[in-house]
Amino acid sequence: MKISLIQMDMAPCAPDENYPRAAQLISQAAGEEPDVIVLPETWNVGFFPHDHLEELADHDGERTQSEMGAQAAEHAVNLVAGSVANRKGDQVFNTAYIFDRQGEMIASYDKCHLFSPMGEHEYFEPGDHLCRFELDGVFCGIIICYDLRFPEWIRKLSVEGLDLLFVVSQWPDVRADHLRTLLRARAIENQMFVACCNSIGRMGETQYGGGSVVIDPWGTVLAQGPVSAEDIICCEIDLSVLAGIRSSINVFRDRRPELY
Repeated sequence: MKISLIQMDMAPCAPDENYPRAAQLISQAAGEEPDVIVLPETWNVGFFPHDHLEELADHDGERTQSEMGAQAAEHAVNLVAGSVANRKGDQVFNTAYIFDRQGEMIASYDKCHLFSPMGEHEYFEPGDHLCRFELDGVFCGIIICYDLRFPEWIRKLSVEGLDLLFVVSQWPDVRADHLRTLLRARAIENQMFVACCNSIGRMGETQYGGGSVVIDPWGTVLAQGPVSAEDIICCEIDLSVLAGIRSSINVFRDRRPELY
């Protein structure tokens, strides 16, 4: 499976700039003929506008589903369309959408762990469900940024059977080492591939750190993006290695959930 991560530098508070920019980058990424293209977290508005968030947010994901679904269909590619600020009724969620090669929306996920140090919980509502889906027969899951710090959440997802975890994020450069360490840990402990698409650029006082990465189940970095520039990172993963890894160190067989 070939994956392209779009390490996007979105314009703060400017969805009318970011939607066509995302489409342009998707078209560019499609030139490498990947199986999956991935966008980062809240690429429609940045992370995150404190003023006028409800007005700037997508409404019921309508624009995202229309425009990103059309992109997936046009390029016949699976699209993990990052996440967007998404208004449902009078509440705003941080919502990820996934589209198949026909442009059909096959899964969605509302970020469950909101980043309280930056007040995300004061402006967004938390989700309440895991998200597992298939892309070309591969069992996949998705989490959003701060979710990565909750290994029990990801283990709950992985015990259902997971080959590839997508992480979409706007992770700041000051904690870049945390991001790399946590991604490697989640890959190793759950014996799965991890593909993280992190944004670049600045929002307010925060500089985002890029470094989008694909990691194999041994914790080996297969591809990594720059830390200071917008880029598209393309990487092919060999899913056939999973069976050997899981049989040689069978952590799922040897778990003792009755104790924890």
